[in-house]
Amino acid sequence: MARKISFINYKGGVGKTSLVVNTAAALAKLGQRVLLCDFDTQSNASIWLLRLDRWNRINAAGEGSIYSIFDPGRAHLRDLVVRDVVEGKTGDKLLPGLDLVPTTFNLVDLENEYNGDPKRPPYLVFYDQLAAIEANYDFILFDCPPNILRASQCGVFTSNEIYVPVNPDALSLIGFTLLVEKLHKFHQLSASFRSAAMGVAAQVQGLVFNSIKAGVDIEVPKMRLQLRLNQFKTAKRAASAAKIFTTQIRDAMVVRRAVALGLPVALVGVDAEAGANGDNVVNDYRKLAGEIMQQVAPDFSHELYCQKLG
Repeated sequence: MARKISFINYKGGVGKTSLVVNTAAALAKLGQRVLLCDFDTQSNASIWLLRLDRWNRINAAGEGSIYSIFDPGRAHLRDLVVRDVVEGKTGDKLLPGLDLVPTTFNLVDLENEYNGDPKRPPYLVFYDQLAAIEANYDFILFDCPPNILRASQCGVFTSNEIYVPVNPDALSLIGFTLLVEKLHKFHQLSASFRSAAMGVAAQVQGLVFNSIKAGVDIEVPKMRLQLRLNQFKTAKRAASAAKIFTTQIRDAMVVRRAVALGLPVALVGVDAEAGANGDNVVNDYRKLAGEIMQQVAPDFSHELYCQKLG
C-alpha cells in the first residue's frame, strides 16, 4: 500500500515545491516508485519537471491536467499520469520511477466555477480515482497550496501523513499553527464522507526545516516549533509520533539552477556526482528521503479516528 503524503504549510514561500520535487526524486533514486500530484495552481512542480514546452502543450490543450477529472469530468486519473516524467533534451528518460500528475492554471476554477455533485465533493472524486492506481506506487506525494481549499482538500483527504516545510522564522510558526487549526475543521466537515476502510484522517507527522541559509542559527525557532508541536500532540491535533526531522535542507544556488534546467538537483552538476558522502544539498534530500522511508506510516483504527475528532 502506497504511503500518501501531503506537503503543506499555511505560510507561503517556505520552499515547499523545491522540497517535494527533490524529495520525490531522492526517493526514486533510492529505488522507490513515486507519484507526484501537483495541486498548486501556480503549477511550479509541473513546469519544473515537464519543462515549459511540454507543460505549454497541456495548458494550451485544456486537458491532460488534474482538473480534467473534474471538468469536463470524462478524464481518468490513470490516463493523466506522465510516466518517468524527467526527460533529457532528446526524450531519454533520466529518472525512471518518478511519475507526475500535472496541473495547469485552470485548476483555480475548482475553487469557484466548478459545480459538481454535492454528494461527491472533489476530494472524494479524486480519492476514488487515485485508488485505481495507488498500488503501482510506494509513495504518492501531494504538492498542496498554502490553504485548505478544494485543491488542497484533495491531497489532504487522500493522505495518510502530512509534512510541514518550515523556515526559521516567526511566520512559519504562525503558518503551522493555522494549518493545524484548519486541518481539524476540515476533518470534521469531511468526516461523513470518510469510510472505515479509508482509515484515520491525516495528521501532521513531521516538520522539515527547509532552505536554511549558511550561518543561520535555527535553535530558537526549532525550540518554539517543538513546543507548539508538543502542545498539538497533547491536544491530539498532531500525530503522537510527530517530530521535527533531523535532516535540514540547506539553501543552495544549485536548486535554482535545477529549476532552470528542468531537473531535480539529484541530476545536476558536481553535487549530484559527489555520492552519498558529499556535504551538499543533494545529500540533504537523500538523507531526508531515508528518514521518511524509516518513518513508520500511521495505522489507526476508525474507532480511534472518531475519538480524535471528538
